[in-house]
Amino acid sequence: MKKSIDAELKKNFQIEFNDESLLDEALTQASYVNEHPNQGLKFYERIEFLGDAVLQLIVSEYIFKRYPEMPQGKLTRLRAAMVCETSFSQFARECHFDQYIRLGKGEEKGGARNRSSLLCDIFESFVGALYLDQGRPAVEKFVHTVIFPKLDTGAFDHVIDYKTNLQEVLQRDGDALIHYDLLNEAGPDNELDFEVAVFDDKRKLGVGTGKSKKIAEQAAAKDALQALRVKNV
Repeated sequence: MKKSIDAELKKNFQIEFNDESLLDEALTQASYVNEHPNQGLKFYERIEFLGDAVLQLIVSEYIFKRYPEMPQGKLTRLRAAMVCETSFSQFARECHFDQYIRLGKGEEKGGARNRSSLLCDIFESFVGALYLDQGRPAVEKFVHTVIFPKLDTGAFDHVIDYKTNLQEVLQRDGDALIHYDLLNEAGPDNELDFEVAVFDDKRKLGVGTGKSKKIAEQAAAKDALQALRVKNV
């Protein structure tokens, strides 16, 4: 099992631990330690404490810079959606950490390996171990691979108001004549798909689709923001 996770980390994330005891600790639950009292093992909770703090900082800094017009309250809600049990447990599954947790027999039989709260803890403890082993740059590289692309795929769109963000960006340099035009609607009456474009006066900025006009407008605003961000890189 140990060789398997080493190979997977190297293949998927180009990560090789210098001190593999940190990785062992990050993936070990207290129940396993209790069943092997003579092996001098440590379990993940102390490293999890550190990993939680590191993730909070890196995610906060990233969204602060990525959304320069977003007010504090919205940044807080976005961070809360990204740095939470639901998100971290999903990331842990995607990284296959669930397959490598060392559990006691009772916890294994009780289904702990699939428990979201434990997977969240393990994801945080892995980050803490990586931070101790290789520092912040390695953690940032890992997080940029695992977490931040989710913003582009819409995983956190439910807490981002793209229309307001676009308005704030465009109005930094003065008035903007923003309007959303319906381009097309198709499908049966109970399953219509809407296509909407957003304009600044006559200049088309983005296009989006959705199951309602509001969703399509948000998608168009998101498309416009991404286009403006690329243009300004």
